[in-house]
Amino acid sequence: RQIRQFSHCPILFLSSKNDELDKILGLAVGGDDYVTKPFSPKEVAYRVKAQLRRMEYRRHSAFSSAIKIGALTIDTESCLVSKDGRELALTAREFEILLYLAENKGRVISRERLYESVWKEDSLGCDNTVMVHIRHLREKIETDPTAPQYLITRKGFGYKLVNPDET
Repeated sequence: RQIRQFSHCPILFLSSKNDELDKILGLAVGGDDYVTKPFSPKEVAYRVKAQLRRMEYRRHSAFSSAIKIGALTIDTESCLVSKDGRELALTAREFEILLYLAENKGRVISRERLYESVWKEDSLGCDNTVMVHIRHLREKIETDPTAPQYLITRKGFGYKLVNPDET
């Protein structure tokens, strides 16, 4: 569990405990595979290689694919955002806000959580800062910022990014 707090590296359990409950517990706490004794060193080597292949595949698919939400495309590799193929001029902070909301698409994110996640600071007194950045972001991504279709406000709760084609 402690490793999973800071890393997504593959975790393999090599154990003499072969009870089903032990295996389930090992996988439940964050393990990716569980091998019990006696085992073949060759089998363990191939299980490690398989885990590393999966990790590499996930890394490539996460970085090579852009996030698409309706007409918006967020390219995480080049830090560019486009709408209908036209590049939008976002500041670094606006990009970070949009990316965070896209990664949490459809979820309502409070101003405090948004501030703490993007600014990496305590959210005490952040209300106006977040609102101003959201307004500027809407001016750039929305067709009509006064009637937003992507960046929705849930009064008293926060903001959420939605695909207008799915609503």
